[in-house]
Amino acid sequence: QVQPLESGGGLVQPGGSLRLSCATSEFFFSINTLAWFRQAPGKQRELVARISSSGTNYADSVKGRFTASKDKAKNMVYLQMNSMKVESTAVYYCNVFPPFQEYWGQGTQVTVSS
Repeated sequence: QVQPLESGGGLVQPGGSLRLSCATSEFFFSINTLAWFRQAPGKQRELVARISSSGTNYADSVKGRFTASKDKAKNMVYLQMNSMKVESTAVYYCNVFPPFQEYWGQGTQVTVSS
């Protein structure tokens, strides 16, 4: 299997927006549930959003501000982040859910700072 490749991170001011992308594979998409995770400095990796055939669920901390989506034809997963907060600063990863250890990629760094 091929590890996903996350992109789209960067530096953004509080209140700003970013759109993350994750290039995956057909095998990745064959798993029912896809997900975005993040790991902030000094903290454990946490689930941000989970996309399944029954819908999309979000962590309470991002609900109403982040939107996860997928494009099966392109094997792509996306995370639109709006109204970003300083506490959104983290490395963001995509994976299946529950996550496969061998599927953790390099992630993409998101920094929210004025």
